[in-house]
Amino acid sequence: MSLTTTRTLNNGTKIPAIGLGVYKVEAGDEAYQSVKSALEIGYRHIDTASFYANEEDVGKAIKDSGIPREDIFVTTKVWNDEQGYEEAKAAIDRSLDRLGMEYVDLYLIHWPVPGKFTETWKALEEIYQSGKAKAIGVSNFLPHHLEELLQAAETKPMVNQIELHPQLQQDETRTFCQEHNILIEAWAPLGKASYFDHPVLQELAEKHQKTPAQIIVRWQYQSGIITIPKSVHKHRQEENVDIFDFELETEDMDKMTGMNEEKRLGKHPDEFDYGV
Repeated sequence: MSLTTTRTLNNGTKIPAIGLGVYKVEAGDEAYQSVKSALEIGYRHIDTASFYANEEDVGKAIKDSGIPREDIFVTTKVWNDEQGYEEAKAAIDRSLDRLGMEYVDLYLIHWPVPGKFTETWKALEEIYQSGKAKAIGVSNFLPHHLEELLQAAETKPMVNQIELHPQLQQDETRTFCQEHNILIEAWAPLGKASYFDHPVLQELAEKHQKTPAQIIVRWQYQSGIITIPKSVHKHRQEENVDIFDFELETEDMDKMTGMNEEKRLGKHPDEFDYGV
């Protein structure tokens, strides 16, 4: 078990179970150095998006690393104002151009824009068939969005990336995705470090001689959730993934489950301002 441990998507593509997220990582040197240090540590999964405005720096850091492109799993996403059939087909080309790549490993619809996402999905299916994306999926989709998508889809989403951390466990969405063989990936997996002082995290950190962040990442790993903790600091990047030398016992996992409050830190997908 290591940073190269993978999960298998429903099309057979392997995705590293743990990656680096770069949301709100500033374009330029911060994004470049963040990805560079993560790759040096051993990360092989980088998650960006056109909305983050740092694809260019992510691509440059990957290229400069000297690691073969096929050894790094890269995700990007189509933003809300790029949705629609023709718009999404143009958006992937812009992303690939900024990344300096011929393909991404995973291309996601960033949010379920009402009246647009099924059309966008048709474009993603073509993008997938063309080889510009090795896998396709969605982000921030709830079961009712997925039901609508699946009715129109020829290709099933391979991933649903959602806000998921101990206080927001999204059981209904996770169950739906499990039933449809769609893997769950967590954004804001550490709950933005906003409740590391929670008694359960403190207790388990003490018990296992680990940090609250490591307890959370280990819980997600053992739960079969793909996770992309973000940090721009190398020592934190190392800390976040130093989780392979211990295991949470059943009672520990139960305590983590008990932390759920369905408490969002980001927007609810049905309350997001899509401007439509």
